[in-house]
Amino acid sequence: MLQRSKTSISKNGPWLPATDLEAAATKDFAAAMNTILADVYALYLKTKSFHWHMSGPHFRDYHLLLDEQGDQLFAMTDPIAERIRKVGGSTLRSIGHISHSQRILNNDADYVEPLDMLAELREDNKTLAARLREAHNVCENTAILPPPA
Repeated sequence: MLQRSKTSISKNGPWLPATDLEAAATKDFAAAMNTILADVYALYLKTKSFHWHMSGPHFRDYHLLLDEQGDQLFAMTDPIAERIRKVGGSTLRSIGHISHSQRILNNDADYVEPLDMLAELREDNKTLAARLREAHNVCENTAILPPPA
């Protein structure tokens, strides 16, 4: 049986970042980036699922393509989460939190045609790119990013 670990706060209290951001800016940034983080995890898992379930005459090429794409998506997660923490926000804490926050749709079908897998992932990646641009705007508006030169 899984047990939850007990969290303790040090005698000095919770960690507070050295930042000059206002609380509202930190909250807005953390909310935007946690949603991005949930989407990246959802897209990572979908990509890996399609990687595992790939079939057909182009199996090897598609299998390798999706494996590389999955690695690249997973590599995004730590820098995003660490940036959220760096400005004083809280990050995703569980699969349930990801599921609640994600906007990338799951695909639980028993079988998906290989070209349909690739088309779905293409659209999901385009959606993620658009949402990253939206999050960039939130960052600019909350003074997380410096103004353009």
